[in-house]
Amino acid sequence: MFGFELTDYDRKVYKEFLKDFLPDKMIDIHTHVWKKELARQGASNGGAAWPARVADECTVEDLMQTYKDLFPGKKVTPVIFGSCDHNISQVNRYAMESGKKYNLPYFYRTSYDIDPETLEKEVVEGGFKGLKPYLSNKPEYIPDGEIRIFDFLPHEHLKIADKHGLIVILHIARGERLRDRVNIAQLMEIEEKYPNVKLVVAHIGRAYAESDIGNAFETLKKTENMMFDFSANTLDTAMMRCIEAVGPNRVLFGSDMPISKMRMYRIVENGKYINVVPRSMYGDVSGDSHMRETDETDVTSFIYEELLAFRRAAEKLGLSKNDVENITCKNAERILGL
Repeated sequence: MFGFELTDYDRKVYKEFLKDFLPDKMIDIHTHVWKKELARQGASNGGAAWPARVADECTVEDLMQTYKDLFPGKKVTPVIFGSCDHNISQVNRYAMESGKKYNLPYFYRTSYDIDPETLEKEVVEGGFKGLKPYLSNKPEYIPDGEIRIFDFLPHEHLKIADKHGLIVILHIARGERLRDRVNIAQLMEIEEKYPNVKLVVAHIGRAYAESDIGNAFETLKKTENMMFDFSANTLDTAMMRCIEAVGPNRVLFGSDMPISKMRMYRIVENGKYINVVPRSMYGDVSGDSHMRETDETDVTSFIYEELLAFRRAAEKLGLSKNDVENITCKNAERILGL
């Protein structure tokens, strides 16, 4: 689907709950662009299978039209990078060409085995503002459940990011997500060793259920540089805990487009998130424990659900209009140097 076809229910949600809450200008720090003809990368993605059901491509033109459809009256600027399961050199080239064509910030997808000198040369000469590693790009012998941050984001790459003050969008691995002790230790190591890296922990560390949070923020609140985006997250509790720990100047709006075009709402059962989707819209989901079908007709978009959760968190915390603008725009402007 090119762009996003709104229903009357979508329009009602936007008009009544989001239009006046959101600022006129927004920056989406976390989006993917690719063309379906680009070669796929064969590695296991180390994560959930359901995102692949949402879109088989997301061109930059599709992305820009989607924002126009979803946010009438607003200007949304995406930060773009390639998909996580397509050929890295091809998606990097497409992101760079798209960014230059539409004057958008673009990031460099990495693999653990990219030579540091090659990485530095291509990032600097290509005008990339950041790095986007992903857990599937790690040595094949490491089981998905045992992936550590430095397995797919090696120190050699972090040294380059530190040297050039690059942003790094980091999707952490491991089954315990944000509460995992190894993840916390390695996040703190990045904070301490690489002070010029603008580290953004994606999805609030994949804390999609309250049990995913644990006591992580007891440690992470001691950081001074680390930032968090709430892309693909609808858990207002996670947003609140994050903002309480690090403040509204280190939290960023991200969407994880095109995944957030999905029609869904999210529930949690026994510590596991479940995306509730309209029946038959995404094929046979009976084998996916993170998916469940419904016959309800009033189901809006993932991105609206995410922003509704952010509004609930903002209201519970008493955030000011300026705080909301910082999280949805100004913080990204600052770290991007816009």
